[in-house]
Amino acid sequence: MKELGDATKLDAELGPMTDDERAIRELVATWMEASRIGDTDTVLSLMADDVIFMVPGREPFGKEEFAASSRSMTDLRIEGASEIQEIEVFGDWAYLRNRLTITMTPAGGEAMLRRSGYTLSVLRKEKDGRWLLVRDANLLALHD
Repeated sequence: MKELGDATKLDAELGPMTDDERAIRELVATWMEASRIGDTDTVLSLMADDVIFMVPGREPFGKEEFAASSRSMTDLRIEGASEIQEIEVFGDWAYLRNRLTITMTPAGGEAMLRRSGYTLSVLRKEKDGRWLLVRDANLLALHD
């Protein structure tokens, strides 16, 4: 994943982008870093209260279930890489197509679990100017 600290560097690597696209990329980078260090509260702050997650093999779920699941994984080290494939902004709405690779390793270091694949996310720009995740279709599959 590319670092987002310097907007000039980001523009040079990816080409010119709007402030909204830059803000969405920063949301993704913040999410990935917060997940890596186990900062569930920061991750939760990046999603709307009415967020819905869709993953294969289970019914859609919301923010409370996401929070409970995340807080139950405190003994896991989570590493990830994000490759944003596409961002389209339509006023106060946007979608994001992203390729993720996530590795979860238990505290003891044994039995690493790796998932990779695509996500399709819908974001909404709030009245305060922040972008928040409102819908997420996560198609990550388990792989060796």
